[in-house]
Amino acid sequence: MRIALASLPAEPGRENEDFAAAAPGAAVLLDGAGVAGAETGCTHGVAWFSATLGGLLLSTITAHPARPLAECLADAIHAVRSLHEDGCDLAYRASPTSTVVAVRAGAGALEYLVLGDSSLLLADQDGATTVVTDRRLDDVGKRLRGPVDALPTGSPEHAAALAEYRNALTEFRNQPGGFWIAGPEPRAAEHALTGAAPLESLTSVTLMSDGATRLVDRFQLTTWEETLAVLASSGPGELLRRVREAEAGDPEGLRWPRGKAQDDATVLHWVLP
Repeated sequence: MRIALASLPAEPGRENEDFAAAAPGAAVLLDGAGVAGAETGCTHGVAWFSATLGGLLLSTITAHPARPLAECLADAIHAVRSLHEDGCDLAYRASPTSTVVAVRAGAGALEYLVLGDSSLLLADQDGATTVVTDRRLDDVGKRLRGPVDALPTGSPEHAAALAEYRNALTEFRNQPGGFWIAGPEPRAAEHALTGAAPLESLTSVTLMSDGATRLVDRFQLTTWEETLAVLASSGPGELLRRVREAEAGDPEGLRWPRGKAQDDATVLHWVLP
């Protein structure tokens, strides 16, 4: 395997709530959901949750290559729950959650799973790019985030509106008609987007948190194909540098309204032979 990985916290010195890792023939990326310093009901925190779930998921999908990825994710969620349910309030509405992207190569095919708003990019031999992103959170967010986007990012008013928005989102989390994300309940794994692609048709597989996809899906400064060209020529670090450069040019979110001026950003780029 030839893997290139880069990850940046939202701000220097802050805990990075993204997690990414690879093993022979498999990779995972998770983007923990929470607000730094906010009460979650969990004494461990969001970064612990995403890293622990990610490590257990990678272990499970490699140890059980015939087991469907969704079942592996359900097992990993259950295992993490058992690690802290005695000392943490997992029924609390702001209990830590995480997006999940997982891929596994085997039997001539690449299996994949996507849950939450992180993205998977599959580059074909013919130059086409397939993007798999779970948009259910975005669809719910569009109905709720108007007051957030109308205010300058980082202002006290924006912070208050963002807190109200995130509180409102919890009413739709892991509910029919809402969105699904990894948290305390293993059943969320049943609602992940899953599929497979022939390995021989792929040139690369890329896992990205939503903080890294901003250049395309929020800022619309580039395309997925151009993103892959940057990854191929200069690597994930250069892509994240360009994300931070764009964010720095609009610190108050006037051009691109957003919840955070900068977000944790992670890219795992796997080049296939």
